[in-house]
This record gives sequence, C-alpha cells and structure tokens, in this order.
Amino acid sequence: MHEFSLAGEVIRLAETEAEKNSARSVNEITIEVGDFSGVQVEAFRSALEILSEKSRLSKASLNIIRKKGKGICPDCKQEFEMEERIDTCPVCGAFPSEISGGYEFRVVSLLVDKD
Repeated sequence: MHEFSLAGEVIRLAETEAEKNSARSVNEITIEVGDFSGVQVEAFRSALEILSEKSRLSKASLNIIRKKGKGICPDCKQEFEMEERIDTCPVCGAFPSEISGGYEFRVVSLLVDKD
C-alpha cells in the first residue's frame, strides 16, 4: 500500500517546513489528490493519522481537494472533465489525445503554530 509511503513523505515535508519556520505544531494541511493519481484517499487519511501520532502533525486537520481528470480532444480541441480514463469528448465523442489533469498529488498549504 503506497499510501503509507506517501503519508511518510508528507510528514517529512511538513516537519521540515515547520522546523524552518520555528513552528511547534502543524494545525492544518491541505493536499490535492487527482482522481487518476492512484491514491486511495481514505487509506491515505488513515496512514497519515497513524504515522503522525508522535509528530508535529498529530493534531492537524487534513483537507483533501479532489481534482478531476481532464482530457483534450484531438478532433475539436476541447478540454473536458473526465470521470474515467476511458471517457470521450462530450462534444464529438473522440477519445482524448492527452490527459492533462487528475494525476496530481501535492501539498498545497500548511498552517503552523509558532507559539
């Protein structure tokens, strides 16, 4: 389950940033997760809870922003949202030539407590 390794990396990143800013705790963390990223959100949430118990993130609230997939149609050049990787263009029915979104997994923000 790669969600545990991702949670470990998020904790490492948050700890490093908290240290740089002389913060004693992280109160809130916001993460973007694309629908095509392969990350199971609930498994990631559980892994983060377990691994952060003795870290500066132990009481942090986790905000997850889901990002839809986006395809670009090779025929009519429309960009469209995709629920599944096999979705077709809603305008002309062509399969996307490129999937331009939905693979994200990134820390967007950290809210820390310096006191």
